[in-house]
Amino acid sequence: MAEPVKVGVIGSQFQADIHVASIQMGTEAQVVAVASPTPGHAEALARRYNVPRWFTDYREMLSDPDLEMVTITAPNRLHCQMTLDLAAAGKHVVCEKPLCMTLEEADQMVEACSRAGVLLLYAEELFFTPKYVKAKEMADQGAFGRVYLVKQSEKHYGPHADWFWNVDQSGGGVLMDMGCHGIAFCNWFFDRPRLTRVTAHGGTYVHGSRTRGDDTCFVILEFEDGRIGFVEDSWARTGGMDDRVEVFGSGGCTYANLHMGNALPTFSETGYGYAVEKAPTTVGWSYPVFEELWNYGFPQEMQHFARCVRGLESPRATGEDGRFTQQVLFAAYQSMGSGCRVDMPFDAYGCAKPIDLWFNPRRR
Repeated sequence: MAEPVKVGVIGSQFQADIHVASIQMGTEAQVVAVASPTPGHAEALARRYNVPRWFTDYREMLSDPDLEMVTITAPNRLHCQMTLDLAAAGKHVVCEKPLCMTLEEADQMVEACSRAGVLLLYAEELFFTPKYVKAKEMADQGAFGRVYLVKQSEKHYGPHADWFWNVDQSGGGVLMDMGCHGIAFCNWFFDRPRLTRVTAHGGTYVHGSRTRGDDTCFVILEFEDGRIGFVEDSWARTGGMDDRVEVFGSGGCTYANLHMGNALPTFSETGYGYAVEKAPTTVGWSYPVFEELWNYGFPQEMQHFARCVRGLESPRATGEDGRFTQQVLFAAYQSMGSGCRVDMPFDAYGCAKPIDLWFNPRRR
C-alpha cells in the first residue's frame, strides 16, 4: 500500500497498549492519535510510542479528516455508543471482544456501520494466532479426517483492569471476558455451521470477594452436523496465562499450546522484569515468552484490518461474528442459570446483560 491506514485508538491501558504496539510492528497502518478520559493516560501512551496526538474525548479525535480507522478498547458497556459515533463520523471500526452488552446493541452496531458504508471489524485475535491458524489449515487439508471435536481453553488469575470485575460494566464474568474467544473460535474453525444447542456450567470459586461474576466456566457447543465445540475458561488459575487448542478427528489429532514451545523454561532466585501476560511473579520457575504479541496474532490481525480498509482483503472477523458470539453468551448464561441445555437461536432481546440470565434465568 502506498499510504498506511491512519488509525486512532480509544483507550490507554493494557489492550490499547497492545493495539498501538501491534500496529507499529507492521507497515500498513499508523497510529496517529489516542484518546482516553483519564487525565494523563492518553498522553502517556502517546509519548511511549511517539504517537503525535492525544485527546481526553474520543469525539474530538473523530474531527481529524485523515483518520480512517479507530480501534475501541474501552469497557464493554461503551462499545455500542462509540461504534455509532465512529460510523456517523465515517470511520472504520475495530471493536474489541465482546462486541457489546445486548443483542439490541449488536444489531444497532451492524446496521449503523452498514448504513454509513464503513467496516465493523471484530477484534478476535484467535482467528490470527499462528499456531491456531496452522491447526485449522491442517484440518481443512484433511490431516485429521473428519474433525468431530475442537476444544479451546484460556486460564489465568484474573483480568488486568478493575472494570472487568464489575458486571454492570462488563456484562459478565470470565465467560463474557474469555469464553467469547472460544465460542467465536469453534464457530470459525468449523466454518460457521448452524449452532443447535448450548450447555454451560460455571461458578465463582475463588474471587467471590471481588465480583458477582463467574470466575470459572465450561461451555459445550453442539452444531447441526454433530460436531462439538468445548470451551473452558478460568480467572482462578495461578501462575500466569494458559491458552491452548485441541483438535480431534477420525484420522488424527493436534495439540496447540500457545505458550509452550514459544517459552524459555527459566529459574531465577531474584526474579526479573516480565515473563508473560498475567504472570504474577518471576521468582522461581517461570516461562518467559518471546515475540509475545506475534504469537498471539495481534500484529497479523491489525495488518489484516488495515488491508481490509484498503479493499485488499475481505474481513475474516466481522460484526456478524461478534453478534453470533453475543447471542451464544446469553444462551450460555441461561444454561448456567437454569441447569438446562438451551436450543439455538436463543431469544435474548430485552435482557440488559448476559450474566442477568445466570442470576435470573428465563422460563422456557
